[in-house]
Amino acid sequence: MSDSAVQRGAEAVMMQMLAEHLGVDLAPATIRLDDGTRVELDGADAARTVLVESWARFGPPKPAHHKKVLTDALKLSWIAGHLMPRPARLVLLMADQAAAHPFTGSSGWGAHAIADLGVEVVVVELPPELAATIIAAQVRQFR
Repeated sequence: MSDSAVQRGAEAVMMQMLAEHLGVDLAPATIRLDDGTRVELDGADAARTVLVESWARFGPPKPAHHKKVLTDALKLSWIAGHLMPRPARLVLLMADQAAAHPFTGSSGWGAHAIADLGVEVVVVELPPELAATIIAAQVRQFR
Protein backbone atom coordinates (compact mmCIF):
# COMPACT_ATOMS: atom_id res chain seq x y z
CA MET A 1 0.00 0.00 0.00
CA SER A 2 1.40 3.41 -0.92
CA ASP A 3 2.12 6.02 1.73
CA SER A 4 -0.62 8.33 0.45
CA ALA A 5 -3.07 5.39 0.49
CA VAL A 6 -2.22 4.86 4.16
CA GLN A 7 -2.99 8.51 4.90
CA ARG A 8 -6.21 8.49 2.83
CA GLY A 9 -7.35 5.38 4.70
CA ALA A 10 -6.58 7.03 8.01
CA GLU A 11 -8.48 10.15 6.96
CA ALA A 12 -11.53 7.98 6.23
CA VAL A 13 -11.30 6.54 9.76
CA MET A 14 -10.90 10.05 11.18
CA MET A 15 -13.96 11.22 9.25
CA GLN A 16 -16.03 8.32 10.62
CA MET A 17 -14.92 9.14 14.17
CA LEU A 18 -15.92 12.79 13.70
CA ALA A 19 -19.25 11.78 12.15
CA GLU A 20 -20.06 9.58 15.14
CA HIS A 21 -19.06 12.37 17.55
CA LEU A 22 -21.24 14.94 15.75
CA GLY A 23 -24.12 12.55 15.05
CA VAL A 24 -24.11 13.18 11.28
CA ASP A 25 -23.14 11.19 8.20
CA LEU A 26 -20.03 12.63 6.56
CA ALA A 27 -18.80 11.71 3.10
CA PRO A 28 -16.51 13.21 0.48
CA ALA A 29 -18.37 15.97 -1.35
CA THR A 30 -18.15 18.09 -4.46
CA ILE A 31 -19.78 21.51 -4.36
CA ARG A 32 -20.41 23.23 -7.68
CA LEU A 33 -21.20 26.92 -7.85
CA ASP A 34 -23.38 28.52 -10.52
CA ASP A 35 -20.29 29.94 -12.26
CA GLY A 36 -18.89 26.43 -12.73
CA THR A 37 -16.38 26.57 -9.88
CA ARG A 38 -15.97 23.14 -8.30
CA VAL A 39 -14.69 22.52 -4.78
CA GLU A 40 -13.76 19.06 -3.50
CA LEU A 41 -14.11 18.50 0.25
CA ASP A 42 -12.89 15.59 2.32
CA GLY A 43 -16.25 15.49 4.10
CA ALA A 44 -19.66 17.09 4.38
CA ASP A 45 -23.09 16.07 5.54
CA ALA A 46 -25.95 15.90 3.03
CA ALA A 47 -27.48 19.16 4.30
CA ARG A 48 -24.09 20.93 4.07
CA THR A 49 -24.24 22.02 7.71
CA VAL A 50 -20.77 20.55 8.40
CA LEU A 51 -17.80 20.90 6.02
CA VAL A 52 -14.52 19.10 6.74
CA GLU A 53 -10.96 18.96 5.49
CA SER A 54 -8.78 16.29 7.12
CA TRP A 55 -5.06 15.77 7.60
CA ALA A 56 -3.55 12.51 8.85
CA ARG A 57 -0.11 13.65 9.97
CA PHE A 58 1.88 13.13 13.16
CA GLY A 59 4.46 15.46 14.61
CA PRO A 60 5.17 19.13 14.10
CA PRO A 61 4.34 20.28 10.57
CA LYS A 62 7.03 21.30 8.11
CA PRO A 63 6.72 24.70 6.36
CA ALA A 64 5.00 23.20 3.29
CA HIS A 65 2.44 21.57 5.57
CA HIS A 66 1.51 24.98 6.99
CA LYS A 67 0.54 26.09 3.49
CA LYS A 68 -1.62 22.99 2.98
CA VAL A 69 -3.51 23.46 6.25
CA LEU A 70 -3.98 27.20 5.75
CA THR A 71 -5.21 26.55 2.20
CA ASP A 72 -7.71 24.01 3.55
CA ALA A 73 -8.99 26.56 6.10
CA LEU A 74 -9.35 29.20 3.40
CA LYS A 75 -11.18 26.74 1.14
CA LEU A 76 -13.64 25.85 3.91
CA SER A 77 -14.34 29.48 4.76
CA TRP A 78 -14.62 30.57 1.14
CA ILE A 79 -17.02 27.85 0.01
CA ALA A 80 -19.09 28.27 3.18
CA GLY A 81 -19.64 31.91 2.21
CA HIS A 82 -21.27 30.74 -1.01
CA LEU A 83 -23.73 28.36 0.64
CA MET A 84 -27.14 29.34 1.95
CA PRO A 85 -27.64 28.83 4.74
CA ARG A 86 -24.01 29.08 5.75
CA PRO A 87 -22.75 25.80 7.26
CA ALA A 88 -22.83 25.75 11.05
CA ARG A 89 -19.44 24.02 11.38
CA LEU A 90 -16.22 24.26 9.40
CA VAL A 91 -13.70 21.70 10.63
CA LEU A 92 -10.01 21.06 10.07
CA LEU A 93 -9.78 17.45 11.26
CA MET A 94 -6.38 16.27 12.49
CA ALA A 95 -4.90 13.12 13.97
CA ASP A 96 -2.29 14.58 16.31
CA GLN A 97 -2.05 17.40 18.85
CA ALA A 98 1.54 18.19 17.84
CA ALA A 99 0.49 18.55 14.20
CA ALA A 100 -2.48 20.71 15.20
CA HIS A 101 -0.61 22.94 17.67
CA PRO A 102 0.58 25.64 15.22
CA PHE A 103 -3.04 26.04 14.07
CA THR A 104 -4.59 26.18 17.55
CA GLY A 105 -2.41 26.99 20.50
CA SER A 106 0.29 29.04 18.89
CA SER A 107 0.59 32.78 18.83
CA GLY A 108 1.34 32.73 15.10
CA TRP A 109 -0.86 34.50 12.61
CA GLY A 110 -2.09 31.21 11.09
CA ALA A 111 -3.86 30.09 14.26
CA HIS A 112 -5.51 33.50 14.60
CA ALA A 113 -6.54 33.55 10.93
CA ILE A 114 -8.09 30.08 11.17
CA ALA A 115 -10.09 31.12 14.23
CA ASP A 116 -11.15 34.40 12.62
CA LEU A 117 -12.36 32.49 9.54
CA GLY A 118 -14.70 30.49 11.78
CA VAL A 119 -12.83 27.24 11.25
CA GLU A 120 -12.36 24.94 14.22
CA VAL A 121 -9.50 22.49 14.57
CA VAL A 122 -10.60 19.10 15.89
CA VAL A 123 -8.13 16.38 16.84
CA VAL A 124 -9.28 12.75 17.00
CA GLU A 125 -7.30 10.00 18.68
CA LEU A 126 -6.70 7.20 16.23
CA PRO A 127 -6.23 3.60 17.32
CA PRO A 128 -2.53 3.06 18.19
CA GLU A 129 -1.95 0.56 15.38
CA LEU A 130 -3.30 2.98 12.77
CA ALA A 131 -1.25 5.83 14.21
CA ALA A 132 1.87 3.62 13.98
CA THR A 133 1.10 2.87 10.33
CA ILE A 134 0.85 6.59 9.53
CA ILE A 135 4.08 7.37 11.35
CA ALA A 136 5.86 4.57 9.44
CA ALA A 137 4.52 5.98 6.16
CA GLN A 138 5.83 9.43 7.08
CA VAL A 139 9.28 7.96 7.75
CA ARG A 140 9.27 6.32 4.29
CA GLN A 141 8.19 9.60 2.67
CA PHE A 142 11.10 11.56 4.12
CA ARG A 143 14.02 9.16 3.68
